[in-house]
Amino acid sequence: MRTLANGTTEVGVGLISVGWMGQLHSRAYRNLAYAYPDLGVRPRLVHAADTSEDRRREAVDVLGYERASADYRAVLEDPEVDVVSICAPNFLHAEMGVAAAKAGKHFWIEKPVGRGEAETAAVAEAADAAGVTTSIGFNYRHAPAVEHLRGLIASGALGRITNVRGHMFADYSADPRGARSWRFVRELAGSGVLGDLMGHLVDLVHYTLGPVAEVSALTSTVYSERPELPMGTGTHFALIEGGQMAPVENEDYAGMLVRLSDDAVAAGAVGTLEASRVAVGPRASYGIAVYGTSGSAIWEFEQLNFLRVSTPLGAEDPGYTTVMAHPGMGEFGRFQPGAGTSMGYDDLKVIEARKFLSAVLGRDSDASNIHDALSAARVVSAAERSADARSWERIPVEPGTTAAHAAPREA
Repeated sequence: MRTLANGTTEVGVGLISVGWMGQLHSRAYRNLAYAYPDLGVRPRLVHAADTSEDRRREAVDVLGYERASADYRAVLEDPEVDVVSICAPNFLHAEMGVAAAKAGKHFWIEKPVGRGEAETAAVAEAADAAGVTTSIGFNYRHAPAVEHLRGLIASGALGRITNVRGHMFADYSADPRGARSWRFVRELAGSGVLGDLMGHLVDLVHYTLGPVAEVSALTSTVYSERPELPMGTGTHFALIEGGQMAPVENEDYAGMLVRLSDDAVAAGAVGTLEASRVAVGPRASYGIAVYGTSGSAIWEFEQLNFLRVSTPLGAEDPGYTTVMAHPGMGEFGRFQPGAGTSMGYDDLKVIEARKFLSAVLGRDSDASNIHDALSAARVVSAAERSADARSWERIPVEPGTTAAHAAPREA
């Protein structure tokens, strides 16, 4: 990093994997200057890595990186790279996260960080040992309506929180002709929908309500076979007619009963969390409903810019009011001048980039970190054990997270 003549801090950016998410990270860095001109940071896209020659050309010619390599280690060895975005397939995350930490690079990594608790813990250990700053791709927590929900819960506006319902339903594998990509192979993906979608939902609960302390889970594999897709020839959205069938090795659906920690802002609350990749109808239906003794609130990603909030108990006209995101809510005002002009998914990544770089520069930041990822991974791994044993599993509270903890009681 260096300070330019105008006082702006220039940060050298490296990218590992130039797929859709890598492109999105790159746009997020570029858009920081527009959304946060007062941040005083100029990301410089230095070095990208991808095994595909076409994507390497795209990184330079379209995204604007100065150079590109086939081996991700070249990015980590580049002295002009200060921070790294890790956007490779899930099964490479842990290896790359540990390598980035050992190279002394601050890194922003997509979830899941590892194929389960053990791999995620290894990345956390390496990052802590190296003293590097980390951020995780838990983008849904940055929606202004979610930030507003978090504030309502923390302020007590909904009363004592009694229960929560959460769901993350997607249809990307609803068609049985859907290709058996790496996401369906345990060696490559680890768990199925638990790691892919439920991890996001667990983080949303942790961030708004507090840590999950106990879980009882069940899982189901709706389609036991899918047509094979050679590695690197398509995505998990691909449909294959008459292909060679191969077994699906992880779950399509997961459901959990949860109880929150005693030191959560919603201490002792209970709830249900569900995730599916084979739901017919929902496209990306990620939602959370929070119920308290004085009111409730509901957020749904497919209506990103809205929050439904109940009127206070005893009001003349009880029920829900739809609150539209506006410049006074979260970081909405950084992107739009007034309510009714919507924010989008890409904007959430710009917020995430801002929080990451603020943390790297040692400024106040509520960026997610590797311990948030480990906390979510502990819940997912506990859910796997619970589903296998048909038991309740306890989860220790992970220190160093950004979860919503209750304020310490005065002595």
